[in-house]
Order: sequence, then structure tokens, then C-alpha cells
Amino acid sequence: MTLLWGATPPDKLPVRVPFLLLEGEAVKAQEISAKVNGVPAAITRLFTNQDPLLLLVVLDLAGDLSRVDPARESLAAELAQLPPNVSVGLLRAQDGLQVLEDPGTPREKLAVLIRGLSISGRAGLLDTTDTVARLGDAMLLKSRVRTAVLFISDSLITNYREDYTNPVVNSSDANDMSRRFPEGLVKEKIRQLRTELSSTLTPLFLVHVNYRSDRLNEAYQSGLLDLFTSSGGKAIFCRSIGEIPAAIHETIETLMTLQAVEVEPKPSRSKQWQILLEAPGRRFHYRTYYTPARVK
Repeated sequence: MTLLWGATPPDKLPVRVPFLLLEGEAVKAQEISAKVNGVPAAITRLFTNQDPLLLLVVLDLAGDLSRVDPARESLAAELAQLPPNVSVGLLRAQDGLQVLEDPGTPREKLAVLIRGLSISGRAGLLDTTDTVARLGDAMLLKSRVRTAVLFISDSLITNYREDYTNPVVNSSDANDMSRRFPEGLVKEKIRQLRTELSSTLTPLFLVHVNYRSDRLNEAYQSGLLDLFTSSGGKAIFCRSIGEIPAAIHETIETLMTLQAVEVEPKPSRSKQWQILLEAPGRRFHYRTYYTPARVK
């Protein structure tokens, strides 16, 4: 797999918008209406869950084997059950993004790689999210498929190479803001990432297997929830080892319902699009704000 670091959505329309159907029966193309910045936009094609799906699975596991092993076993078992229209690519995020297997690799080989992957290094989730999303977009542009990214992570905010702990700048100053807002660096990093991801369309999904309740990690996990949800995906955090298999199963099950519509809005110089998808009796989840690359 060639990593297309600079890939961005095309200047030409239409734009493919993935969505999850949260409520209601299966939808047909003629039942969906779209608006961009309040102006009706044409729907040119509907991609259903019967169309090809390219799924990029990213492993970000560097910690406790008592949590990593159930995650690896559950993931391998779930991938083995995927329908034939799903192609899976496998990547590793720790200490820099690395492609382990291209999409289309036999499921048996993926299972062997997942179970045998070394658990070491530093957390890589924050450092690779934007790159993997753009890789998904690059593949989306090259073929008529749906794309999605699934992260399996045990990352703690203290396990990154970059220090996000916001150390006290002036220990003699009781009013030093880093004393009062130690999670400031974490929130700023998430804010930057959300801005970067606003020009991508590939939805991001996360199963985090190592929930922590201290102040810094709660800020980190809250930021990840917002980041992945706003991309049109979802995030689940496991508080116990027993929750891990169910979380991975639920996320994969949700991924299998992913659909997409090609939306062709009227020409606009707006720097950001507000997207609205509607259909009678249905409720959708999708990226509601998108920044077209050509007007950035």
C-alpha cells in the first residue's frame, strides 16, 4: 500500500458523504434529500452496505497484555466473519504509521499478524489519525467504494513521545495557568486535529480498551469521543477487560451498516459546508461540517 500523505478531496463534485442509519428502515436513493448550507443539493448516487467497503484497521497497542490479548483475539475473530464485499488493510500506529498488509489480504493471514503483533513503543493514535483519514479519502477517490477506519487502541495520554501533561511553567507562581488547567495541551491538540480532519470524509471508529478516570486521561478520552463522532464514526471506551469483546463486536456490526451518498451542491465559495441529510422516518449520523480543500 502506498501512503498518499497529501491526498485531499477532489475539486470536482460530487462529494461522497458516508452515513450510518440510526433509526428507520433501509433507505432508497430517491427517498434521501440533501442540503448544503441550507441550499438543496442533488443526490447522484447511493452506496448501500452491499457495495464494496474498504476498511483500514489500525492497531495502537503498547500496554497491558491482559487487555491487549482479548482485543487481538476478538478483532481477529470478528474480521474472519466479515462478508466478502469487505476488504481489510492492516496498519500499526505505534512509533510512526506502518502498513502491515494491503487491503484484500486473506483473513487467515490477518489473524496470524494480529495475534503475533509485538506490543511495544509509544502511543500513536493522535499522531496518525489525520494521515489514515486522508489515506482512506485517497482510496475513496480512486474507486467507487465506501471507506472507513477502525482504531483499536490502549493509549494513555502519558504514553506519547510528546509531553501532553502541561507541566507547571513557574513553580513559584500560584497563579500559573498550567496549575489550573493541566489538560490544556490535550484539548489544544484535539482542537487542531478536528480542524485538520474537517477536510476529510472517511469516518473514523475507535475501540479504546484502557479507560482511565484521572483528569488528564478523561480530557483525552472526551476529546477522542468528540473527534471520532464528528467524523461520522463512533468511539467506545472499555472500563473493564470483559467489555472488550462486546465493544469490538458492536463497532464492527455498526461498520457493516455504513452507507454513502454522492452529493452535488450548487457552486459556492463558502469555506465550510454544513451538510444536512434527511429521509422520512429515518435518522442519520454523518459528518455535518466539511471544509472543501479547494476553498481552504
